[in-house]
Amino acid sequence: MRSFLNPKISQHFSAYSPSHIAALVTLVMSAVLLYRYRHKIRRQPRAVQTIRYALLACLVVPECFLFFWYAAEDLWDPQYTLPLELCSISQLLAIAMLISRSRLLYQIVFLAGIGGAMQAMLTPDLIYPFPHFRFFHFFIVHMAIILAPLYLTWVGGCRLTWKSVGITMIFLNILVVLVGGVDYWLDANYMFLRHKPEAASLLDILGPYPAYLIAEEAIAACIFSLMVLPFVISKRR
Repeated sequence: MRSFLNPKISQHFSAYSPSHIAALVTLVMSAVLLYRYRHKIRRQPRAVQTIRYALLACLVVPECFLFFWYAAEDLWDPQYTLPLELCSISQLLAIAMLISRSRLLYQIVFLAGIGGAMQAMLTPDLIYPFPHFRFFHFFIVHMAIILAPLYLTWVGGCRLTWKSVGITMIFLNILVVLVGGVDYWLDANYMFLRHKPEAASLLDILGPYPAYLIAEEAIAACIFSLMVLPFVISKRR
């Protein structure tokens, strides 16, 4: 049990190791099953509620455990442990979305949440390997961020429009101002708004500060437009 929670580790997470591949396969299979049985799920209110509560549990329980772990191991540090990264904020919005079934939050979580969580799943910013608690927390939460808006799409009947891109971009720019203010106040670097991560990352190919922030915004707008396109084509048909 101590090794499951021990903040000091001798081995680090390795990308595309068997455990990482297993997590990716679990995500794909969960999405495929959700899509494959979407019509049956819709016809059974109990199944609809069960999946909704299961997704909520995957978003809430690991995060509560994480903050308990921070406190128990004396790891709490406002410069690093506040939920101010994009995926952490998407996680909070996904919880609110599932509780309220908000169409506005659905648009933001679908675009910003899936976009950010998929990048995290494919290129994890993680040091703790399987079977550490942080490994399970990381992949369970990111899978739930992706599956929650897919659930509302395939089971709840929610849809995106071109306006969804504008709404999400406006939200992200407001978020940059707010999180940037916290970064300045705490001398932190949430969302990498003050400088790139120390380790090699995809941001390295986007130019120096602040050019990479502008490039990120342009890339986000393009990716969001591609994510909306299937909804627009489906509606026209």
